[in-house]
Amino acid sequence: MNYIAKLYQRWNDFLHNEELKEKIYTIVFESDTPKGKLFDIVLIGSIILSVLLVILESMHIFPHSAYIVLRVLEYLLTLFFTIEYLARIYCLKQPRTYVLSFFGIVDLLATLPVYLSFFLHGSHYLLVIRAFRLIRIFRIFKLFQFINEGNLLLRSLWISAPKIFIFFFFVLILVTSMGTVMYMIEGTNPDSGFNNIPNSIYWAIVTMTTVGYGDITPATPLGRFFSAVIMLIGYTIIAVPTGIVSATMVRQHKALEKRRCPRCHRDGHEPEALYCKYCGAKLKTERVRKEEKQSDDMKL
Repeated sequence: MNYIAKLYQRWNDFLHNEELKEKIYTIVFESDTPKGKLFDIVLIGSIILSVLLVILESMHIFPHSAYIVLRVLEYLLTLFFTIEYLARIYCLKQPRTYVLSFFGIVDLLATLPVYLSFFLHGSHYLLVIRAFRLIRIFRIFKLFQFINEGNLLLRSLWISAPKIFIFFFFVLILVTSMGTVMYMIEGTNPDSGFNNIPNSIYWAIVTMTTVGYGDITPATPLGRFFSAVIMLIGYTIIAVPTGIVSATMVRQHKALEKRRCPRCHRDGHEPEALYCKYCGAKLKTERVRKEEKQSDDMKL
């Protein structure tokens, strides 16, 4: 009983070890520290290796002994991803936020199939598990968390999302209107592919995006003229989302340059970074910088 009580006490101390949680959080979530960078490099390499293993296993060109090696590597990587997943939950004050997030769900789904294979032995179940394991390919999306340019791109896309949504809503109205007009022009032809409005809208989308499958084509001179107009309009509007995101990226890049390390005086840090990625010094938060600016203004 004393042994069980001691074991329970150690487990309880481990669960409430705030100093250990802070160290793990700095390594796992902060990519600006030396240990955080090393962890990110190992994690990125493991993600790429796990994807390569899935691709190689699907080719069926290796002898049986090679597949045993691939399976052992898969088990080791799964163990590493499991430890990483549990470490992220352990060091967070609100682990539910991570568990229910996109990357948290992907981490869980990418790790479960290997464990499920130990309990589901039917051949038809194994086929499902084999396909389910392909979900781990989506772990590649996590690479964007550790690449500055990827962070900048994702942040720019997030900020530009309302403008892009309004733009695509306008394009949706445009293709619906043009598809309806094309149905009025070509729909009277019994052999035409424009036999209903949904097909006409599909044609308008394919034409405006310059994909041009060619499965539906206008036959009348007026229809061909109208399709040419839609093609020209498509060329003019394709660049709009790119311009919106590019302008946002420029503004975000200028904002990054304003964050300067108080020790080494180098800039280019992420807005959410807590430590300098060059020397490891603690960076000033946005609130502290505003307070210092207000203090300087009052002195003047």
